[in-house]
Amino acid sequence: MSDQPAAATAPGAGDPAVCPITPEFLPPNMLKHVDPKAPVPLRMMAAKALVPLSPSDMLSVLFMLSYDPDQGVRDQVQKTATTLQDRTAASGFRDEEVHPPVLGYFLRLYGQNDTYAEMLILNGSTPDDAVAAVAENCSKRTAETIGQNQLRLLRQDEIIRALARNPNAAGALIDGVCDFAVRSGMTLSDVPQMVEARVRLFGPQAAAAPPPQEGPSAEDIMAEFSMPDPEGGDGAEPESSTPMEEGKKLSLSKRIMSMNVSEKIKLATKGNKEARGILMRDSNKLVSVAVIRSPRITDGEVLGLAQSKTCIEDVLRVIYNKREWLRKYAIKLALVKNPKVPQGVSMRLISTLHEHDVKGLSKDKNVPGSVQMLAKKQLEKKVPKKTE
Repeated sequence: MSDQPAAATAPGAGDPAVCPITPEFLPPNMLKHVDPKAPVPLRMMAAKALVPLSPSDMLSVLFMLSYDPDQGVRDQVQKTATTLQDRTAASGFRDEEVHPPVLGYFLRLYGQNDTYAEMLILNGSTPDDAVAAVAENCSKRTAETIGQNQLRLLRQDEIIRALARNPNAAGALIDGVCDFAVRSGMTLSDVPQMVEARVRLFGPQAAAAPPPQEGPSAEDIMAEFSMPDPEGGDGAEPESSTPMEEGKKLSLSKRIMSMNVSEKIKLATKGNKEARGILMRDSNKLVSVAVIRSPRITDGEVLGLAQSKTCIEDVLRVIYNKREWLRKYAIKLALVKNPKVPQGVSMRLISTLHEHDVKGLSKDKNVPGSVQMLAKKQLEKKVPKKTE
């Protein structure tokens, strides 16, 4: 991949404001390379990517140093960040464990590089606002990638507005995006292509008619049920949050049923635990996926979904592909026991379980037969064969 991004100023670059991430992800011996109090040469080494770090950690370090108080360090970061080695970019841009602000920073830098932009857009942790920022001027190919990400389209109105203004985006793509958005309950009367889509779908009379009011918005529900609105939708909800009264929860359920798909997805992203629990049972898979991808979801909720035999495969796929959750032993064990988890995934996870849990699985009649068999084979590997 020789395609390099044009010079650009991303958030933080050239701006020594407070960095939105902290260095806990780094090994202790590497902290000196991002510490503003450390000698400039140490920070400069990291700015030049000369320290031994994984691709993902290197991206985060460069992002942190884009806020460095020294102008020389910030200038070097800009040079390094826009000329990354393929190995670093290809690995780091795909990693969903990388902090969202870091991914957003690099998407803004590499928005004109089709290959890298696609990696970042398809990464579920990349912020929607960063996708919206590149959607207006990206290439036809990148516009296609953005337009095919239905969850992002319904979660962030600005992405559709930006795509509609993009002169490089194919007309057929914009028509398809707007038709999908209208069917999902979005209006965006300020976007001409959305108005045209309403006419296409509902006839000429739709042009003169006021935008349809299809149920409450996510903001309405959050205000009505006193749900705190985390800035940017970030930050997991505390596990110990006070449960909602049953009567109020029933009322919430009825109100959610009257929402359109677009607003349900927004509520799934920013709403509280009770809202997520109701939305997880929605018939539309995009809503369920929006729930599991909510930055507010707790480990307890994830464990419950990993244990659920009715959880859809799309949601389970998000769970078993997220390393952060697989580091929680209870979640990992629950996934192995879940019959909807693919055998290949179960095989990989069983090899990391404690021996007493593997023994339990080998005798558990409530787990899939394939899991029992895998558990027995795992145990046989640890038992030395008797010699004649």
